Amino acid sequence: MTQTLQQERVAAWNRRTENHAPAFNPVSKLNLQTQKPRDKKLCASLEEAIRRSGLHDGMTISFHHAFRNGDLTLNRVMDVIARMGFKNLTLASSSLSDCHAPLVEHIRNNVVSRLYTSGLRGPLAEEISRGLLAEPVQIHSHGGRVHLVKSGELNIDVAFLGVPACDPFGNANGYSGKACCGSLGYAKVDAEHARQVVLLTETLLPYPHSPASLAQDQVDLIVQIDQVGDADKIGADATRMTSNPRELLIARSAADVVVNSGYFKEGFSLQTGTGGASLAVTRFLEDKMRHRNIHAAFALGGITSTMVDLHEKGLIHKLLDVQSFDRAAAGSLARNPNHIEISANEYANWGSKGASVDRLDVVVLSALEIDTRFNVNVLTGSDGVLRGASGGHCDTAVAAALSIIVAPLVRGRIPTLVDQVTTCVTPGSSVDILVTDHGIAVNPARPELADRLKEAGLNVVSVAWLRQRAETLTGQPRAIEFTDRVIAVVRYRDGSVIDVVHQVKE
Repeated sequence: MTQTLQQERVAAWNRRTENHAPAFNPVSKLNLQTQKPRDKKLCASLEEAIRRSGLHDGMTISFHHAFRNGDLTLNRVMDVIARMGFKNLTLASSSLSDCHAPLVEHIRNNVVSRLYTSGLRGPLAEEISRGLLAEPVQIHSHGGRVHLVKSGELNIDVAFLGVPACDPFGNANGYSGKACCGSLGYAKVDAEHARQVVLLTETLLPYPHSPASLAQDQVDLIVQIDQVGDADKIGADATRMTSNPRELLIARSAADVVVNSGYFKEGFSLQTGTGGASLAVTRFLEDKMRHRNIHAAFALGGITSTMVDLHEKGLIHKLLDVQSFDRAAAGSLARNPNHIEISANEYANWGSKGASVDRLDVVVLSALEIDTRFNVNVLTGSDGVLRGASGGHCDTAVAAALSIIVAPLVRGRIPTLVDQVTTCVTPGSSVDILVTDHGIAVNPARPELADRLKEAGLNVVSVAWLRQRAETLTGQPRAIEFTDRVIAVVRYRDGSVIDVVHQVKE
């Protein structure tokens, strides 16, 4: 075939440079891009998006949990994947909730064979606790998940990310559109590291849509669906603001602990975890901050309407938001320049170049159980069944200058303070203070804290005294019986195994 003038020029250049530089391959116009790329990311259906993503049996798919129990994306995607016949997938959602109960059938049908998640609740957790999965679930913290992704253990092939709105090129955020979920801090990690990124969106907006939490150069495919999530269900259950008198009593006591801890000073920083009592602490700090003319430099983590209120009143200068816990927080992220969205990597990855938790002064966290060595369980209930999440618990407890656990001494007829936790998620070496409705116990490793709280007149008692008090109220509970089979592996934030969960004996 006769060479074109173009091919002759390229061949001549290659001969001149063959010992000095990589050769260019002669090309014809047929090898060049011949179609304009406009709107090529848009898919007519979810089936088309899955097919074009290159998904195969045995691959790893991921989802984010910004919608919490209002998530509608995961179930919809998994139903289509099952109909298309895919098998043996690893599902790596940043967390799983009650609403993900349909996964039970997908596991039974071998559509999903492995799970990575921060937490499990509801029917899915119940079934897995009784041996549904052949392989143990890998339970990670929020920071630990990023570490697993960056280390190469968790390689995401296709990320399916539900967003309220985006443009036809993939620029998206979580606060434009009807299904306003706020921060996409967990989705950011998946968008950066997944081999293929598929956005599911309710609304297509004109290009260029900004600000963009997920950027156009991270997105491969886009499919428009009717509903990605119910934003009204984000601020429910574990992220609700409590009205329970006992939880409010504990929260008020915890606020007193913060004030008298030595860390309550101008420019301090704060995070409150999920759970009614821990979230309510922020409410009780407002009057104390006003009275002492103290302002917080920033509040971190899951941001609530109460934190937004203090921010807008000038008491908290900045909000660093990895997950918006209610609609008010999501709306604030859209309008307040000092309400800043951060990724899970920026939030809590111990292996990152800078995790915000490392700048944290005070964190207030909840617990399902805590033992006399201050180890904390936030994963398994008093019956040994999975019903919680690791979340950012161990990430923040070890990184904050002061870590406070709030919990009732007794729930029903079950002690919260025990001799040894059923499952250790956060080691006691990273916990400083336990606040209960019967007194405050300080880790013996922090005697200076005990001295400060006693000087302030707070009810400081030994953890041994609290343990005896709990047993007096409830008696000695019957030990949970487990089989030898491991159904979950609990990973610490650096990827190491800190505990395992065994199958409950029927």
